Amino acid sequence: MELEKKINEWSILPITGNIKINPVDHYLGKPLVILFFNLGCPGCKGRAIPFANWLNIEYKNKINVVGIHTNFEGVDFSDQQLIDCKSEFYINFEYFRDANFNTTFLDYQAGGTPHWIITDEKLNVIYSIFGSDPNNALLRIDLKVQELLNNK
Repeated sequence: MELEKKINEWSILPITGNIKINPVDHYLGKPLVILFFNLGCPGCKGRAIPFANWLNIEYKNKINVVGIHTNFEGVDFSDQQLIDCKSEFYINFEYFRDANFNTTFLDYQAGGTPHWIITDEKLNVIYSIFGSDPNNALLRIDLKVQELLNNK
């Protein structure tokens, strides 16, 4: 889905008390990839989180990657489970909890989990896609990031 609008401010919460939450404008200057995920989602754990890790390594210092754990339906996960998932899934990007379980998820019009939002360096939303199929969503995300970086 092609979009053209500046990303809204998010409503996210820290998983622990010592995590700083930056406003969206903190990410100006580099493309931003946002992953909406849920620990109850097999596609998130098996493909999306590892792919976000890869993006953060492959494009280190060229893009920003942020995860938002959301719960648009079902059981929510405790802060401790969200803390533990960092080591379990080797998460190397910053991630937060969506306020009120799904505030930012709904505001950004995500379609489920995993859902990806990509912005340009001015934080204009340029791409939004649901899924974790390596031959569809993940390939499209990588191509869109490459396109953004090559157009600089």
